[in-house]
Amino acid sequence: MSEASAPPGPTTLLGTAPPAPTALLGATLPDGRTADVRLHGGRVSAVEAHDPARPAVPGALHLGGALLLPALVDGHAHLDKTLLGAPWRPHRTTATLHEQIEAERASRRAEEVPVAERAAALARRMVSLGTGHVRSHVDVDPDTGLDHLHALLGVREAFRDRLGIQLVAFPQSGVVGAPGVADLLDAALADGADLVGGLDPVGFDGDAAGQLDTVFGLAERHGKGIDLHLHDGGETGTAQLRDIAARTAALGLGGRVAVSHAYALGDVGDAELDRTCTALAAAGVAIMTNGPSGPVPPVLRLREHGVRVFAGSDNIRDTWWPYGTADMLERATIIGLRTGLMTDPELSFAASLVTGEAAAELGLTDHGIAPGTRADLVVVAAGSVPEAVAAHPRRLLVLHAGQVVGPFADDAYPALVPPAPASPALAPSVPVPSAGGAA
Repeated sequence: MSEASAPPGPTTLLGTAPPAPTALLGATLPDGRTADVRLHGGRVSAVEAHDPARPAVPGALHLGGALLLPALVDGHAHLDKTLLGAPWRPHRTTATLHEQIEAERASRRAEEVPVAERAAALARRMVSLGTGHVRSHVDVDPDTGLDHLHALLGVREAFRDRLGIQLVAFPQSGVVGAPGVADLLDAALADGADLVGGLDPVGFDGDAAGQLDTVFGLAERHGKGIDLHLHDGGETGTAQLRDIAARTAALGLGGRVAVSHAYALGDVGDAELDRTCTALAAAGVAIMTNGPSGPVPPVLRLREHGVRVFAGSDNIRDTWWPYGTADMLERATIIGLRTGLMTDPELSFAASLVTGEAAAELGLTDHGIAPGTRADLVVVAAGSVPEAVAAHPRRLLVLHAGQVVGPFADDAYPALVPPAPASPALAPSVPVPSAGGAA
């Protein structure tokens, strides 16, 4: 790629940023303190009360009171599905899940922009908006085989210095009803997928025991986690949640199993909800929500029961819906609006769904702002966490392992992504940005 055609590097609004700042001075921390945060070797080395009289060390940046957050975490995305980086596609409305999957297959066959390029465009946008880690489901089905997985493994490698990417082998066409998918999931886990997924064991496959036997068996065999899509509503859905909880407890997989969407939790009475939440909490099964337009899990009620709740963007401009910006603070806003989170403590809880709670679900044990944590950080144009959720603030600086990786200026249209690599076997040619100029 020529230098002229390369996407621009980070455009920090804090002045010229060194590639790896030694300190972030005058930062507003999530707890409201004003602090100087010292960085060394890609980690936070010290957090000290801000002293304006203290001589600045070389390589330090002054934040002027801007809010410093741990990197945002997207707990559920579909990097392989996005149409970002391709021409606009009018949305096609379908009546059922099966029809939607067929519509997606048809679109996939006609799409000219490769999966890796579109995924790279979305990953780059995530980085620019302060996301440091993402869990992406990736289709594994009879049509695509392992092609999407291998494409995203290349993207993961290309972005490893800017964005942590976990991959879930996702059986979009079902497990029991799709011949050969169980073997494909097995191969995907062997090839580098981090978790195994599932899809509506009753509503789509019509065989809860068959699908869950396969998914939990593969997880146990490979020593991997599980993240299942569950859209089934009402007591059909809650019964499956309790089945998942029982299997999790039986195999000792607490803390390694998540259910994404779990619409049923927002679709049943209090007694059924409490019964199900108690089972999920006891087994250590987490729930992901993106604040959908339909039934939403009652996030505060889940928290009261001790169930871990975290957030994800889900689909971003694809055949499933035309919406999505990859902004996880905006996602916290959406969840807050959908679930009635209004007070400052509730807005801070909404922020936790895209920071600490999502990080914990992804197993990021060194996420935060404390001595020893990774310097995966984002500086936000806000004075507090509640304001950051409510005000749609700009990102001023993005660090990954202490290196400046964003934000970027708005992507230029139509060159949203770099050219495809010369060899399809190579990862997409996405330059690693450096501060203050083109990559």
